[in-house]
Amino acid sequence: MVCSGGNIHILQKTPSEWNKFSGIGGIVLFTAVFATLSAAYAMFTVFDNVWISAAFGILWGLMIFNLDRYIVSSIKKTGTWWNQILMAVPRLILATFLGIIISKPLELKIFEKEVNKQLNTIIQRNKKQLQGEMNGRILQQSGPFETEKKQIAEKTTAYQKSYDSAATELEKEILGKQSNLTSGKEGFGPNAKRKQELKEQRRADLENYQKQTSTRLEYLDKEISKVYTNLETERKSTETFEDKYNGFAARLQALDELGKNSAIIAAAAAFIMGLFICLEISPVLVKLISQVGPYDYLLEKTENDFRLYSKEKIEKGNAHTDFNIDKFKKELE
Repeated sequence: MVCSGGNIHILQKTPSEWNKFSGIGGIVLFTAVFATLSAAYAMFTVFDNVWISAAFGILWGLMIFNLDRYIVSSIKKTGTWWNQILMAVPRLILATFLGIIISKPLELKIFEKEVNKQLNTIIQRNKKQLQGEMNGRILQQSGPFETEKKQIAEKTTAYQKSYDSAATELEKEILGKQSNLTSGKEGFGPNAKRKQELKEQRRADLENYQKQTSTRLEYLDKEISKVYTNLETERKSTETFEDKYNGFAARLQALDELGKNSAIIAAAAAFIMGLFICLEISPVLVKLISQVGPYDYLLEKTENDFRLYSKEKIEKGNAHTDFNIDKFKKELE
């Protein structure tokens, strides 16, 4: 009866109301218990500490208990039906909101195995996305260096082909193979001598270009290596963070994806949420649909008598006098 928010002194005079208020108080108490468990589990996923989670869970449970107790006790049954509905609507909305808040952490605990599996899927998906982003950044940062290396390689290849072509023509000239560029006379004649000089010139051009670009190539290789090293360090650091992606918000995301991918889990989660919403609003509904009883009449009479008592004191010039409730009760008796 204490949990229902009822006036103990009035309830002692109305034993027929004990069962109703005991039932309401029991629902308020068990709602607070579930709220404590729910908040404790939610905080454990955040802090990973039993004592902190338990302390916050108890604090949250006490707050929900006090709030539910106030919501139920603030509904008066002696007014018109329309007035009672107007009084109950904001309380029902608040109770529904509290039911959703309480149910979510418990849903996570009930579907913990499925949520852990989906979390692993999310982590792997995030890692794949991360790798794709890293590859894009590698191409962006190392692209100019790679392009310059490619240009140097293409020009080196051109020098190499030019040298190979001169060497081939010299060989044909010495062997006496007839072509558009050879005389067809076997042996090392004037033409072969000119081709020998051309071959040596082409070799010198190739070696000079390779010598000129070797330092630049070393610099480009170092810069490219630096890009890969920095991004690999960043990738490992980010993947370590991704492996710890199992907080409360991440679990809510996993539960939401499970609901979208599985109609059964979505229906089960909806039923669990509905259950806690019904549990949370049931004290208000019970109070709303119950018949006006002796307790309600006595409560209204006591409040009216207190208002008259206060008015009388004020009219007698005792506006600043602190009212003594015990004295008031004696005077009423």
